Amino acid sequence: MPVIESTYKAPYYLFSEHLETIIPALFRKIKPINYIRERIDTPDQDFLDLDWSFKGSDTLIILSHGLEGNSKTQYILGMVHLLNALGYDTLSWNYRGCSGEINRLHRFYHSGETTDLDFVINHALRKKNYSKLVLIGFSIGGNITLKYLGEQGTSVKPKIVCSINFSVPCHLASGAKKLAHWGSYIYMKRFLNSLEKKVTEKSKLMPELISAKGFNKIKNFLEFDELYTAPIHGFKNAYTYWEECSSLYYLKNIKIPTLLVNACNDPFLTPQCFPVKEAEENPYFFLEMPAQGGHVGFIEKKISGIYWSEKRAVEFMSDYL
Repeated sequence: MPVIESTYKAPYYLFSEHLETIIPALFRKIKPINYIRERIDTPDQDFLDLDWSFKGSDTLIILSHGLEGNSKTQYILGMVHLLNALGYDTLSWNYRGCSGEINRLHRFYHSGETTDLDFVINHALRKKNYSKLVLIGFSIGGNITLKYLGEQGTSVKPKIVCSINFSVPCHLASGAKKLAHWGSYIYMKRFLNSLEKKVTEKSKLMPELISAKGFNKIKNFLEFDELYTAPIHGFKNAYTYWEECSSLYYLKNIKIPTLLVNACNDPFLTPQCFPVKEAEENPYFFLEMPAQGGHVGFIEKKISGIYWSEKRAVEFMSDYL
């Protein structure tokens, strides 16, 4: 029954889930990583930008960011700094259109896009014969990672020894509904502003394939996914997309040690995103539910210091390296 009792406690000055979420996102300042960027072409004639940080290790940690994030998002940089300090190589990959340059095709990335992750993993193993790989995912990056591992099941690459994931909306439909609530307006507005810029840029490059007309009327993920994500990526509608891409339904098939840390006060998550039953029934799937933490928060002491989540990831993966 791998449900883990958590020791995390937020600093006294972060007295609400919104402060725990917003303060790290806006005010954490991590020293930039001297990444080595590599662009790889995908089988469908698009590209992905990969940001490497080499330390001469035979273990590689692959990091997957959250919605509208990238390899320079603060929680990615914080994790990379600690992993590099411990001597591990890291690969922070950017989803299509997230690296600072719009991708070639009219399609985007989405919350269940696992073929790109698989492509990145295979490329990394071809590039260097690493003996061990660890996957770390944040928010939808965690959903992608968990879904991928569930899809792979017993066929997962032997070199992938474990996975750690934080703040994962593993049930997309209920998460989208919660973010549509007025109390989540600030988060929803920020996501939509970022997505609108990409849609607008794409509409100028390929007006015959995508239009930004009426985007300003979109107020939530239901409307965005119904108009863009679902039709562009071959789903019948937004609900079909959410159901087919929710990692919740894949957890039972995970066959490597995998940790999910979801804070009970995460303003993005619903009760369906705390899969206790799945953890109790799968000896490979560990669930940790700290009372505090917000969404991808987990500050331990200083806003720009090492976070509890970073130390927790290292602690978990050290048992398998």
